[in-house]
Amino acid sequence: MSFEIKDKDLAGRIGRISTRSGRVETPAFFPVVNPFKQEREMPVSKIAEIGFNQVITNSFIIKQRLGAKALSMGIHKVLNFNGVIMTDSGAYQLLIYGEGRISIDPEDIVRYQDELGSDIAVIADIPTSDSSTFREAEYSVKETLRRARLVEDIVSKSKTLWVLPIQGGIYIDLVRRSASEATQISGYSMYAIGSPVKALEKYEFWRIVEMVMAAKTVLPPDKPVHLFGGGHPIIMPLMVALGVDSFDSASYVLYAREGRYMTRHGTYRIDDLDYLPCECEVCSKYDVKELLELPRDERTRLIAIHNLHTIMKELKEIKVAIREGRLWELVEEKSRAHPALKEALGVAVKYAKWIELLDPRVKGDIHGMFLYDSVSYNRPELIRHRRFINEYINTLLSTDNVVLIPGNPKRKPFRESEYVKVVVRKYSVNAKYLIYIPFFNVVPLDIDQTYPYSQFEMPLNIGKDLLTKMLRSLKRVIAKLSRAGVNVVIVSCEDLPWSCSKVIEKLVASTGVSGVKVDYVNNCLH
Repeated sequence: MSFEIKDKDLAGRIGRISTRSGRVETPAFFPVVNPFKQEREMPVSKIAEIGFNQVITNSFIIKQRLGAKALSMGIHKVLNFNGVIMTDSGAYQLLIYGEGRISIDPEDIVRYQDELGSDIAVIADIPTSDSSTFREAEYSVKETLRRARLVEDIVSKSKTLWVLPIQGGIYIDLVRRSASEATQISGYSMYAIGSPVKALEKYEFWRIVEMVMAAKTVLPPDKPVHLFGGGHPIIMPLMVALGVDSFDSASYVLYAREGRYMTRHGTYRIDDLDYLPCECEVCSKYDVKELLELPRDERTRLIAIHNLHTIMKELKEIKVAIREGRLWELVEEKSRAHPALKEALGVAVKYAKWIELLDPRVKGDIHGMFLYDSVSYNRPELIRHRRFINEYINTLLSTDNVVLIPGNPKRKPFRESEYVKVVVRKYSVNAKYLIYIPFFNVVPLDIDQTYPYSQFEMPLNIGKDLLTKMLRSLKRVIAKLSRAGVNVVIVSCEDLPWSCSKVIEKLVASTGVSGVKVDYVNNCLH
């Protein structure tokens, strides 16, 4: 298998998965299609017309209905689809109906998919239900891994790209164990995070973050990772930022059957809408009243078309954000669409240092950063900046004088602000000057024209948590410099909330060192 990574941002990437029937560009969505019901509600030809060059279908159902006949036809003729076809083994049926009612031979179904000509295929795993006990979840992990080893020889010789599902569900240690052992099994081209559907349906997005991160921090970075059941655009930016490369779901048509209309920020019931907030081919032609008056099957088809357009639009927006290096901002923007997403992002920032390791240091096109609140504090660029500052301060320990000046985010580069020029003229040219400002905490004045110190936007009114982070950092800097015998001056200005005299005088008192001088300046907003 060839997985070529074209561009990266955070842990997300635009890549190309090469299969024998063509390429899939990631991040990708595989619409679930039912080969025996699809034409009535959403023809596969329409899915392709919307722009999806890849679909996923169920080999277990095909085997039950067509058996050897399907093998003589091949999967592409069965679906009448020339793009990339991924097949599942029937694991979803196992999840819904249980092993007692569904019997799938793990070797037989792998051979069947291989002979069927699937481009990408999933072994017969045992999904972990979100209601599973620990013992049941552990069984699903062990049995899935056993089956992966059982068919290792078949998989290694196949032209099909094989997917090894990572199980464990809500039991994060089991997910990590599953991923770790999966990497020891040869022949598999992709991995998939198993069974998040129920958690997604309940908007327990934070659980999905933990599941994905437990796997991603263990799995090799050079192989694509699929998320089963990730069918709503609201969750896609965050999942891509954490390293998910592809998704699949039947949500587009399942929602449509219930009259549920997707948007990039949530879902509406069509009969609750007065207007259609979209410009796709459906929403441009029909209004709400006209859709409601249509026969049920026709209405389902049209809403499903709209839902697929919405998913496609989200994927394109994600790719643009990756190209421009602003995926973090897209994730932050989406996190305000639903409290569950805000909660999930709060969990994701625990892994900010891991994300920073994968985030590219240099992008072809530089775009200014938008900094909003304490979540933005965890951006990779700011993590790298703080690491640099810790080293930079050590170079100042032999300096005679260091002056800390408040930074005005509306006047960049900082050196061009008139009040900064006043301070620099007042003190020795031999002094070292540091700008203090929330998010960055400290910025050396002599590099304030380099990225990203002049290429960001932030509010003047900041939260208490950001102020606290900045003051803690300043306290450490002042104490370290003072103990080394450096004369420290910190400039106070009433115009900026992080530099008013009340805040600065309290800060200086808290350092526990003597000799720190507080100076005062006016017009920091000019």
